[in-house]
Amino acid sequence: MNTMTAARTSSPSDRPRLGLRERKKIKTREAIRTATYALVREQGYDATTIDQIAERAEVSPSTVFRYFPTKEDIVLTDEYDPVILEKLRARPTDEPWTDTIRFVMLDAARAGVEEDMEVARMRTHLLVQVPAVRSRMMESMSVTGRMFATAVAERTGLDPDGLEVRAYTMSMIGGLMETSMYWAEHGHQDDFIALLDRALHVLQHGLPRENP
Repeated sequence: MNTMTAARTSSPSDRPRLGLRERKKIKTREAIRTATYALVREQGYDATTIDQIAERAEVSPSTVFRYFPTKEDIVLTDEYDPVILEKLRARPTDEPWTDTIRFVMLDAARAGVEEDMEVARMRTHLLVQVPAVRSRMMESMSVTGRMFATAVAERTGLDPDGLEVRAYTMSMIGGLMETSMYWAEHGHQDDFIALLDRALHVLQHGLPRENP
């Protein structure tokens, strides 16, 4: 998020091919995630242990901890932050910042939901039902908030540590988290992207005068 000129987000074919070591790391992370999701579906989150996850993923418990410090990290961590950063940097510099952030957040959310709806629903369900997951999510989102703060600073020239930037970016992150919880609390019946669009509209324009 530091480019001050418009750029096009590179396609996969434009990017350098990952080395064997990095590809193995990605494969291992995905194996651990897949094993965790399967076990949680079968027996619930609390009953699922790191030893069980390691056995299902065919790795050692120490390998699981090397990739994910806590069990909560396994169900929460994804690869989207770098993608969001890239997309933010690719938007035209003359585009209003509020339009930029709204476009990128909706685009990233859409990609995450469409990639695996079942996983998206499980994550948000656990966010509501498991306090440890919710607490860890708040910690994780603070890191994402700092990333957004850097983007705001690059685009506007404001201090990323300034109160205004911090309040603005964390309001966006908080809106995303509350939308995720609202979606789960209402049985995932609504369209998540439409809900997030509503939340971002409120942050941009203020509360409506009556219920939508």
